[in-house]
This record gives sequence, C-alpha cells and structure tokens, in this order.
Amino acid sequence: MELAVMKTIFTGRAFVFGKNIDTDQIYPGRFVELTEEKDIARHAMEGADPGFVKEFKRGDVIVAATNFGCGSSREHAAITLKTIGVSVILAESFGRIFYRNAINLGLPVLICPEISAHVKNKDVLEVDINTGKIINQTSGTVFQAQPLSDYPLAILHHGGIKPMMKNSRGDF
Repeated sequence: MELAVMKTIFTGRAFVFGKNIDTDQIYPGRFVELTEEKDIARHAMEGADPGFVKEFKRGDVIVAATNFGCGSSREHAAITLKTIGVSVILAESFGRIFYRNAINLGLPVLICPEISAHVKNKDVLEVDINTGKIINQTSGTVFQAQPLSDYPLAILHHGGIKPMMKNSRGDF
C-alpha cells in the first residue's frame, strides 16, 4: 500500500485558549451520545467558546496555555477537533491521554513553552510539524516547539494509528 504524502507545514489563524481547557470544554459531555463525526464537529470547543464553530475555518490552529485536553479519556475531544479541520494544536502542555488520543487519530499536537503569551487571537501562524518551527506571520516572532519523535511522526504521516497498522500488517 502506497503512503499518501502528508502535508507537514500548516498556515492558519490562531484561536487562543487559556489554561486547563478540559475535554468537557473541548467537547461537552451532554453531546456524548452523538456518533456521527459531522454531528460531533458542530460542538467543537463549545464549552470554552460557544461561537468557535462559526468563526473557525478548516486549517486554522489552536493555541493554548498549560494542560490542554485534561479531564476524561473519551476520544470525542480529539475527534471533534480533527473533524472540524484543526491543522495543529500548539500548547505549553497537554493532558496525557488527550495528547495520545490526538496523535493516534492523526491530529498533530506540539508542545511549545510560553507560546500562549506571544500569540494573539487571529494571528496567522505557520507551523512545520517535522521540525517544530513556528512563525507568527502577524508579529514576525519565531518559536520552537518540541519536535515530535519518529514514532508519533510516523503515526501522523499515516493519518493515525489504525491506518498505520493497516499499512504495516495489511489485516488490521
């Protein structure tokens, strides 16, 4: 099976959030009974910003302070952000389970210390997920996120853990 070429440099507007944005703010639990991804996506970030879905455009970027995605282990939080078209999430730190769910679902997440203090809502960011280089095109500031190791990058390049396993074993 031939591996599709994944885009590794993303440019989009930043949507900036604070500390401790939990999975219930990313995807409120009252919608957990929804199963279709398009229905789930309608409620992205609704607990933190009810107008997010109306302003967000596919390819935009989420920027957050510390502990983004803390809370429950449900995958809905990462699914809703991937489905709405978040290109990458940049945060000073992540909830461990959310971070792994995002990678496994093929949603790039990068740790970038102090980024939330230097990026404003709607700044245009260019992010290279291979190197971790981030350019704030609005201010001209350059940041360096912690680059991902080879294994998470491989998962992302395959579009998630399931496609990667299918490609490697053929019977997943």
